Amino acid sequence: MSTAITTADTQQDLQAMHDDLATLTREVQRVIVGQDKVIRSVVTCLLAGGHGLLEGVPGLGKTLLIRTLAGAVHLDFNRIQFTPDLMPADIVGTSMLLQTEGDAGGRPVLEYQPGPIFANIVLADEINRATPKTQSALLEAMAEGTVTAGGHTRKLPSPFLVLATQNPLEMEGTYPLPEAQLDRFLLKVHVEFPAEDELMNILDRTTGHDAATVKPVLDAARITQMRELVRAIPVTESVTRYVVRVLRATHPEDPRAPDMVKRYVRFGGSPRGAQAMLLAARIRCIMDRRMTPSIDDVRSVAGEALRHRVILNFEGEAEGIKIDDCLAKVLTAVPADK
Repeated sequence: MSTAITTADTQQDLQAMHDDLATLTREVQRVIVGQDKVIRSVVTCLLAGGHGLLEGVPGLGKTLLIRTLAGAVHLDFNRIQFTPDLMPADIVGTSMLLQTEGDAGGRPVLEYQPGPIFANIVLADEINRATPKTQSALLEAMAEGTVTAGGHTRKLPSPFLVLATQNPLEMEGTYPLPEAQLDRFLLKVHVEFPAEDELMNILDRTTGHDAATVKPVLDAARITQMRELVRAIPVTESVTRYVVRVLRATHPEDPRAPDMVKRYVRFGGSPRGAQAMLLAARIRCIMDRRMTPSIDDVRSVAGEALRHRVILNFEGEAEGIKIDDCLAKVLTAVPADK
């Protein structure tokens, strides 16, 4: 566990961090109408150093939200449009035969050409439109922050963040992400359809002459500093134990697991799920101007941290059981004080 910084330093640093996050959020909201919960979740991924997966039907502004966030920070940004004919080399890069000059005598040589994965923020748009072979090209980058191509391993820029969008898996022409890759995402965020007033605001902003723009308000050095501060925030043992109990209760063989989990779940969440809950809870407490995370913070992020890590069995799939319903039962079944 990181060494906790002193109380005086913590108060001052957390205040400055809260103010910076509020500024970043306001800048994104200049373009994005509503979706405040989604914005908080994407900013959480940025600060936690974890990747985010946004799921929703087309037209809800998932791509625009990520583009807007990238425009609000001083970081390199690349967008990759995933399609069925996209190849791994289109993402990580490839070695090309180039004609040289000078001492080499003009002989052709192989030179590596980096792919679009070499950026601080990478938008993997409609990631489940690509084939599993191409999806897997992101695995090493997301897990290790490196790319191996042409027999050499190359480090990606720091900070590095993949924000992916996907359409619901029941739509035609999609390829479900494998469990191993889903586990690489810190959070899976559901993008909901906007309310009536939000739709009115969207129409006002998008069908008139004036188009809102954003300006960068944070740079790489400040983001790295905030990431370090997040991990220095002290967490009580009771909150950590609660995170562990919630994770274990998603496993059907655990005594604390509710009946719904025991009946419909095949595999529970991985240890990365516990890490995601604890990191996200730390960030939520900063956003709410508090010093340490509470159990309520854990509950507020548990769904996004675990919904892509819990796997239904055949009976659950056949009966159309929703993972979120199972997780709601888990949060109800696991007490806060034991």
